[in-house]
Amino acid sequence: MTKEKKKKPKRPIPKTPRGFRDYMSYEGQFRTEIIKKISTIYEIYGFEFLETSAVETVDSLGKFLPDVDRPNDGIFAWLDDDDTWLALRYDHTAPLARFYSQYRNDLPNPYRRYSYGPVWRNEKPGPDRFRQFYQIDADTVGTTQIGADAEMCMMVCDALEFIGMDAEDYKFKLNNRKILSGIIQIAGIEENQMHPVDDTFFQNVCRAIDKFDRLGLEGVRKLLGSGRRDESGDFTEGLNLSTGQIDFFTELLSSKGSRKEFLTNLRNILKKSEIGTQGLNELEEMVDIFLASGYSEDKFSFDPSVVRGLGYYTGPVFEVELNKKIIDKKGNEHSFGSISGGGRYDDLVKRFTGQNVPATGVSIGVDRIIAALKVEEKIKQNTLGPILVTVMDKERYKDYQKIVNMLRQGGLRAEIFLGNPKDLGRQLKYADHRKSPFAIIQGSEEAEKEIVQLKDLNLGSKLSETISSNEEWKAHPSQFEVPLANLVSEIKTLLEPKM
Repeated sequence: MTKEKKKKPKRPIPKTPRGFRDYMSYEGQFRTEIIKKISTIYEIYGFEFLETSAVETVDSLGKFLPDVDRPNDGIFAWLDDDDTWLALRYDHTAPLARFYSQYRNDLPNPYRRYSYGPVWRNEKPGPDRFRQFYQIDADTVGTTQIGADAEMCMMVCDALEFIGMDAEDYKFKLNNRKILSGIIQIAGIEENQMHPVDDTFFQNVCRAIDKFDRLGLEGVRKLLGSGRRDESGDFTEGLNLSTGQIDFFTELLSSKGSRKEFLTNLRNILKKSEIGTQGLNELEEMVDIFLASGYSEDKFSFDPSVVRGLGYYTGPVFEVELNKKIIDKKGNEHSFGSISGGGRYDDLVKRFTGQNVPATGVSIGVDRIIAALKVEEKIKQNTLGPILVTVMDKERYKDYQKIVNMLRQGGLRAEIFLGNPKDLGRQLKYADHRKSPFAIIQGSEEAEKEIVQLKDLNLGSKLSETISSNEEWKAHPSQFEVPLANLVSEIKTLLEPKM
């Protein structure tokens, strides 16, 4: 009788899940710096920080994402042990609506807050399109003043330029969802013309128009009509509007030109729609506020294709895109889409309270900005690593630990070599990989004299592959003796020009 061959355990494949990514140290530090700078601008504008839970109930989040064909309507959700459906937040706005409704009696009115952190969307990933990404938001809840919407745009301008973007690098695209409501009204479309999925007709029109940049005018016409089949063969059912009704949307999407031309053209189209005309008036008021505040009109443009993918917007909406084509060093062109967006959402809080609570907000996509700056090679791994205390004698490990503790207590980033101290060259290769500015070397002879050898690795890193003894390093000018008592002050002096 043969013994059954034992199966080897199946090892997991070490790879990042599709649509997710890992951040190296320098990227994480750069992201933290960007968030810190944007937060500074938000606080200058009077917003205060709020951190809400990363997990909300599915009922609190609501169904507002554009990818309704995804599981759980585009969110990552699970059933808790008390039969409550929970989900990772997909943005910072829906949690704010829950928070404001829960604590509204204790909050000032209007309430102004900013928030940042990761959000998660169960959507189809693509180039520079991830399922987890960082956003930093600001919102004002409790005011109908269009000045609050205009303030969001001006604040984003200040924030982008504060993190290092040139004024010519980006441009605002403005629109108002009330204009789209006006088009639906004058096109004679009844609200009961429903799309097969369980959603409002208006939201499906928004989803179709939101694809204008990617599919073009003809692609949007197909989505408004009988449907569209993509290159993979997948078919998206359309809204089945008549050709005449679709023509109204075509005329809307073709409305471009100067501010005056845009307004004149759309006022003629919407002259029989009160809500559409109101939307145009709100856009004009916003631009008047920009100009009165000293912001160039060239920075802003009206674009009727901007409707924003999220379903909760009710009034002015805007997006910020990079103006220039970004070419990497290999000659490849990169497109990052919107790096910021927002708008008015007057009905989101009403879901909880039953009362009308107006609100407006903005979100900046931190990861999109990092991706763009990385392609332009504006993000570099230039952060100094820790000072390395090398181990020359294993028996004197406690002495080396005292040195590293002294450095840390002096406010210096430092570590002791914890690998196999077979030779000095190996330790210095490690220091080079860690981007350590200095290595500290102390043999028994230096210990008796209460000194150390301080190695400036920016000067001597190229020699680490060939030098392996303490005596050889002493002969090199990048290495010099320092009294142990003066080590912290000496390193701080040397670090000043490097910081």
